[in-house]
Amino acid sequence: MILRRTLLVALLLGCPTLGWSHESRPVYVEISEVRTDVFSVHWKVPTSLPASNIPEPVLPSDCVRDGEFFALDSADAYLRRQLYRCPGGLANRKVGIEFPAANPSVSCLFRVSRLSGESFTKLLNPGETSWVIPEQETRLRVAGEYTYLGILHILEGIDHLLFLVCLLIVAATWRRILITITGFTIAHSVTLILSALELVRIPVPPVEATIALSIVFLATEIAKNSHDSLTYRYPITVSSSFGLLHGFGFAAVLKEIGLPQTEIPTSLLFFNVGVEVGQILFVGGLMLVFGVLSLALRPATAGAVSPAATAVPSATHPALERVAAYVVGGLASLWLVERVASFWR
Repeated sequence: MILRRTLLVALLLGCPTLGWSHESRPVYVEISEVRTDVFSVHWKVPTSLPASNIPEPVLPSDCVRDGEFFALDSADAYLRRQLYRCPGGLANRKVGIEFPAANPSVSCLFRVSRLSGESFTKLLNPGETSWVIPEQETRLRVAGEYTYLGILHILEGIDHLLFLVCLLIVAATWRRILITITGFTIAHSVTLILSALELVRIPVPPVEATIALSIVFLATEIAKNSHDSLTYRYPITVSSSFGLLHGFGFAAVLKEIGLPQTEIPTSLLFFNVGVEVGQILFVGGLMLVFGVLSLALRPATAGAVSPAATAVPSATHPALERVAAYVVGGLASLWLVERVASFWR
């Protein structure tokens, strides 16, 4: 039993490190048509890549540079900009990304905007190097692309996932989990739509800091293990309240990706669908892990299944909950300090 608990603590402590062991942010390339056949190309590269391996967008061979090249290096990204003149435009033509050395498993997100207001979005996986810009965006293409982007965002959003972990521990039973997650989903869907449509505007840095604070709050509640608190008695209240904030976080990412002007309702709907699909995949996988850990931690002398088996497996192991609370709370506290400090950068 001691060995099992030791291995479990090592696993939990190692998860945050493993989560940051590779770069999850993609290279972002925005191509905007500023005049007929003239395109402004901006690209943003995370500084986790070495300066010697900063990639460059690849445009058709007849595109020529127009004007001066702009470069700016910040604390978290390399920023580049260049104007290109492309006779005949870019419809039905190939664009891509090229690394000086090998691609270190980094995706590339392209966004192309035309003078007409149409925009196109494409995520190139590490194994893909090019993409043909379509003549016209289709509803089916938008639905598929934004569903995938929603799934990708939630599965790479470690802060959102840790908040879900805390919600599962607090909710405990299957019925309460369903109600709590539903409240979180409805709340963040509302603010995601309102913010993406710019009906409500809130600065991103305070939102990101408050998301970290929400995780610290839940981790503290779990560590105190006070089951008569408002959080434990009414978890849907907490999930809905903080869900509103998490929705603004989702919207910030969606704003960076951009919305196709001809298919705004479709892109909003299916980005939200993608977020929910990713959330379901994560919760399902987490429940499986909890189940395995519960069996591993159950004493060999345990008899028949007790009524508590209807609860989340981790709820029968306070020691496991406390370890998770300290690991998650500690990591979220670091994020909170870091994000508050960014207010003055």
